[in-house]
Amino acid sequence: MEKILSKRVGERIILLGNEAIVRGALEAGVNFVSTFPGTPASEIGDVFSRISKKAGVYFEFSTNEKVALEAAAGAAFSGLNSLVAMKHFGLNVASDALLPVVYTGVEGAMVVMVADDPGCWSSAQTEQDSRYFAELAHIPMIEPSDPQECKDFTKFAFEISHKFKIPILLRITTRVAHQQTPVKLSNIQYPISNIQKHIKKGRFSTMPPNVLRMKKELLEKTEKIRDFSKNFPINQIYRGPTSVKSKIGVICSGVSYLYVMEAIGELGLNLSVLKLGFTYPFPEKIVGNFIKKLQRVLVVEELESYLEEQVRAVAKDINPKLEIFGKDLPKIGELRPEYVKEAISKISGKKSKFNFKTHQQNFQKLNLLKRFPNLCPGCPYWLVFSGIKKAAPKNTIFGGDIGCYMLAGCPPHNIQDWLISMGSSIGIAHGISKIQYQKSNIQNPKVISIIGDSTFFHAGIPGLINTVFNKSNPLIIILDNGTTGMTGHQPHPGVGKTGSGEETRAIKIEDIVSACGVKNLKIIDPINQDEFVNTIKEFLDKKEVSVIIARHPCVFLKK
Repeated sequence: MEKILSKRVGERIILLGNEAIVRGALEAGVNFVSTFPGTPASEIGDVFSRISKKAGVYFEFSTNEKVALEAAAGAAFSGLNSLVAMKHFGLNVASDALLPVVYTGVEGAMVVMVADDPGCWSSAQTEQDSRYFAELAHIPMIEPSDPQECKDFTKFAFEISHKFKIPILLRITTRVAHQQTPVKLSNIQYPISNIQKHIKKGRFSTMPPNVLRMKKELLEKTEKIRDFSKNFPINQIYRGPTSVKSKIGVICSGVSYLYVMEAIGELGLNLSVLKLGFTYPFPEKIVGNFIKKLQRVLVVEELESYLEEQVRAVAKDINPKLEIFGKDLPKIGELRPEYVKEAISKISGKKSKFNFKTHQQNFQKLNLLKRFPNLCPGCPYWLVFSGIKKAAPKNTIFGGDIGCYMLAGCPPHNIQDWLISMGSSIGIAHGISKIQYQKSNIQNPKVISIIGDSTFFHAGIPGLINTVFNKSNPLIIILDNGTTGMTGHQPHPGVGKTGSGEETRAIKIEDIVSACGVKNLKIIDPINQDEFVNTIKEFLDKKEVSVIIARHPCVFLKK
């Protein structure tokens, strides 16, 4: 990882997209970095955790994404350059703070990096398209397509944020985050603390009527940024210049651009391609000029028809007869090169030598062995799940949460009746317990909520407080393996070390549980199966909420 701190200007090193974002932030002179680990964005925090001290950058793994964004905002309010990174579902958590911070603006610069996960390779909840947050929040958004652009666009993001005193959304997807290519390096700008001695009183308060004035200023700023983006170098037309008589064009952004260029090359076509790097505020004039003389345009993008909707709106006035294609591309799962090639072949009339439909039919005929994901050999959760199944009666309802223990829903365990979001195992378990409790004419089923240590710190505590306060009686089993296992073994508040490796006070889960008012509490190593099983049976009969902390280290911590 030392290569990412190389001072050799012009050197090319192979980097992941996420690693290139780290390098771009260093070249922009970032002062403050915060994150909560979430794939496909995890490597950003992992890299900063290892290099932050050498780079002179403050770094932290925050308790959750909302807190991470608030911390980064505090640094930016103070005149520093801050970066906060998260996955798409983390942006949902952080949005409560994000929208007001866009209203207030910043004094330094602030980049909010979000990684979407088309295909749900690491995300069990939804296949979310975070681009719509840009319109909701009125936050400028830029989208790189490869690691070189990840580095360059990160620098651009800090530059734009500085210029307009507004946070910038840097949005990538899984294939941008995890592809590797050579990246040309520029100078690292080592952080110079230009922090103000005092934050101007009232400058960042959204108390009415300030918030209405701020919204007016934000909308005005948005139009200035739209005008600015016309001449910014990240919106570019490739391939067919204006002299080419082709009446067909392609509009794309992000990783879709790579698929488009590959398809055009393989089909031997010379089409005009508009690659949008600045996607909010939408560059209406650039798009208008591009489509003005076209007869057909294909909009290539992953997931929702975000760009296509904007193109259609522009075309109504500029070129109402324009045929716009794009909705035929899949909205479920990752965009694949063969999908793009087929779409371009269809719109251009140039047949591909590769018959994708035949390929799909042949693939369906393959009798592939189905395999379910499994826990690591030696994982303590094997013992936890086994003990739960031994102790729980047949009508038990099981609540799942986000972490390695999601695999409780897979064979051979099959003990997960819902999986929604971080901390929801407790909140939903409470709701089920209350509803069933009120139906006194039927036998109440037992409810067991399963949540991990990192997830408990992230979002489980409010649910536990609510459960105690409103007097329901689920059994909550907190799986404490001493790390954030699923995303790469990052530290959490219970570990005793910060993200940069410094010693800190370890916050004990049992202290929090007791402080929330839980009377039925026991800490058990699941290796002690008899004690574990008997305690589950005992606690399931309690009329108040009960908590078991199943404490045993992750097998990788031992190594």
